[in-house]
Amino acid sequence: MPFSRLSDLPLGTQGIVLGVSPCAGNTLADAWMLHRLGELGFLRGEPVHLLRRGPGGREPLAVQVGETLFALRLVEAQCVEVSVP
Repeated sequence: MPFSRLSDLPLGTQGIVLGVSPCAGNTLADAWMLHRLGELGFLRGEPVHLLRRGPGGREPLAVQVGETLFALRLVEAQCVEVSVP
């Protein structure tokens, strides 16, 4: 199934979380961060909505997963795989 990284989605995009995984070239994505994203609710099947980006279109990213709103760093958003219908 094709997927996008949460960090690459345009503003306002809604999708479904497929999972979390380190992406190529992301040396900061360690096991602790991936575990933390899962604890925050970035789990397979959860709806996700990219609401806003920080200054200059960068970070933090305002993201709603399920019913909860989070501010994510770009490195964290790069680890979330999303399916966009």
